[in-house]
Amino acid sequence: MRFVITAGPTREHIDPVRFLSNPSTGRMGFAVARAAVERGHEVVLVAGPVALKTPKGVARVDVTSAREMLSAVEGALADANCARATAVFVATAAVADWRPAETAGKKLKKRDMTGVLRLVRNPDILKTVKCERKIGFAAETDNVLAEAARKCREKGLAMVVANDVTEKGAGFGVATNRVTFFRRDGSAERLPLMSKLAVARRIVRFAETLA
Repeated sequence: MRFVITAGPTREHIDPVRFLSNPSTGRMGFAVARAAVERGHEVVLVAGPVALKTPKGVARVDVTSAREMLSAVEGALADANCARATAVFVATAAVADWRPAETAGKKLKKRDMTGVLRLVRNPDILKTVKCERKIGFAAETDNVLAEAARKCREKGLAMVVANDVTEKGAGFGVATNRVTFFRRDGSAERLPLMSKLAVARRIVRFAETLA
């Protein structure tokens, strides 16, 4: 199969030295890329700004913004011919929902920033991408399963990997995760706390059932 995977955060620049972002490190997405290569699959990893080494055998595309990430994903899936049963999109990236309406070409002075930051919505990459075999992530702080069910339904996903980022060992910047697999048939599987690589291997095995 060909896996197209997103990982890490996006950055939406206000000016050359300030941006909107989040604490994602990209570990989960890089783990999925490694797990897919281990199983002999072809992998394109679209990575936001992270400080991680590319897993051996993975083709990496570096991006910064949400719009750049969407363009890279659509290009990778077009190359794979997403209509084939061998293409799967795994979206682990923590994409910024909003971006500044305008990006200043030079550093804004504090006195100039009051009232000038107007935000517009970024594209919803997971919803926009046309692919039958999509797996998404839902990092939530409450109503985790309800949000997972909504995202699975509204974005046409095969599965959502949901986790409560307030749980110990399951948030950003750690090597472990505690997740629930919520599938489009309505079934939910709660996994114990495990390494992100172990979670990634479970995700890849599920993706293989979609071929």
